[in-house]
Amino acid sequence: MHDLVIRGGTIIDGTGGRAREGDVAIDGGRLVSVGGTAGEGRREIDAHGRLVTPGFVDVHTHYDGQVTWDSLLEPSVYHGVTTVVMGNCGVGFAPADPDGHEYLIGLMEGVEDIPGTALVEGITWEWKSFPEYLDAIEKIPHSIDFAAQLPHGALRAFVMGERGGDHRAIPTKQEIAEMARLAREAVEAGAVGFTTSRTRNHRTKDGDPTPSLTSTPEELWDIADGLGAAGRGAFEIVADFDDLENEFAMIRQMAERSGRPMSITVAQIHQRPEEWRRMLELIEEANEAGVNLRAQVAPRPVGVIMSLDSSLQPLLSNPVYRSVAELPLEERVEVLKTPELRERLVEDGTVSFDLSCVFALGESPDYEPEASESISARAERDGVNPIELILDTLLADDGRGMLYFPALNYANGNSDHCREMLEHEYAVPGLGDGGAHVSFISDASFPTYLLTHWARDRKRGEKLPLELLVKRQSRDTAELVGFLDRGLLAPGMKADLNVIDFDALSLRRPEMRYDLPAGGKRLVQKADGYCYTIVSGEIVMQDGEPTGANPGALVRGAQAAP
Repeated sequence: MHDLVIRGGTIIDGTGGRAREGDVAIDGGRLVSVGGTAGEGRREIDAHGRLVTPGFVDVHTHYDGQVTWDSLLEPSVYHGVTTVVMGNCGVGFAPADPDGHEYLIGLMEGVEDIPGTALVEGITWEWKSFPEYLDAIEKIPHSIDFAAQLPHGALRAFVMGERGGDHRAIPTKQEIAEMARLAREAVEAGAVGFTTSRTRNHRTKDGDPTPSLTSTPEELWDIADGLGAAGRGAFEIVADFDDLENEFAMIRQMAERSGRPMSITVAQIHQRPEEWRRMLELIEEANEAGVNLRAQVAPRPVGVIMSLDSSLQPLLSNPVYRSVAELPLEERVEVLKTPELRERLVEDGTVSFDLSCVFALGESPDYEPEASESISARAERDGVNPIELILDTLLADDGRGMLYFPALNYANGNSDHCREMLEHEYAVPGLGDGGAHVSFISDASFPTYLLTHWARDRKRGEKLPLELLVKRQSRDTAELVGFLDRGLLAPGMKADLNVIDFDALSLRRPEMRYDLPAGGKRLVQKADGYCYTIVSGEIVMQDGEPTGANPGALVRGAQAAP
């Protein structure tokens, strides 16, 4: 008798092959049969009319601090994700000397918009080295699996002290050698890779550039040699690529020297709306030469969520609004409803953001809106001042109404380019930033959107096959970081799966919560339609609610293969 049988579902196995009907049987946390008719189970799930997919692997999250206090790892757990990879963008909390804690918190707060007060209260700091960090977080019960990468910012600060926080500081040969040694030590202990950032958008809470912004080739290449010597780990890199050809060549050499896989953030930047195509060409050329590079892409615009309760919204630059901005939300709502203040706001007229690219975000969020639905277009059509329309939107639902500004991936006013990226042979979905940008971005819902929008709901262009999308979010992401035991429904694989009512699968509008340590706020977006999410054969989510089971574990890179 099997431990668990999922009976009669539509199996999409993660290979990209066609869906098929059949049973899935699980014993001892592993899949023992997929398809056909399985024997009796101690527990059975009726999956007739439901999809059965691998659990999703999200390779781009920032739960580095949250993992120490949150057993669920919200909000990823609401979106069919059974494994998360944190430590991206060169920021994290290990290795760390005690006198460096404040700096690392300030770096994470600035780069990833996680409240410093929450990090101060929530992180226990039971470690100094990266292997000790892995040991500490491994002891904490969790619902889903998690893995960590070595962040360049923390590594630099640990080796170079205060100089490590200055991107202009050149490390000595001895310091570079020590970084390379620690990188090797980290991946041999179970880090799944090394991450770095070379973008000016990443700054500390005080506005200083991220410490790795202008790291020399020698520093990066020697660290790459450290991973190469270990024969383990992957690289994750985000960069501005102002000098695309030369910087890409330098980064590519990291993968060449080390022989390790690498993912590079690729998105459509509004100022250079076609450059992403050249980046994909360079990635393709590298793979043709035997260099394992992948584009990490987003399935929709990287968008800013704006409300009266968030840290960004169009009226924050208006001096009239600033005069009431510090009032508690309920009081502010009442004041903003008064005709007098409304008239003063309109008369001043100051707004931030281009309102031709700002949209109302409804209960069923539309992330591919028509230009005709922008605030400026609607205001012109209705003959009202745009500020009045902003106020009407933000004041809805007792002041919890929301606006949406697509900051990346929407230069053409549609998502055709996202479709091209997702179809590309060397692309994997990522960039959801689970656990980060908590007051104005809610993109940890990417896996749900990937399936619903691209396979079922899109109205403004071609869709994509559901089988391809599941493969992208499960097997392809798992292979990128060397997790060869998951992301695929096949005998012997880890029993991480989803049972999904695809007709009902949908995203809810994000909501602002104040449930971080120290009362910190964060956006959380849930979904409907996930009947069951299963980790190592145990049901961790049922009908969108946690069961209390905590089979999740730290995935150490050296232990990822079956």
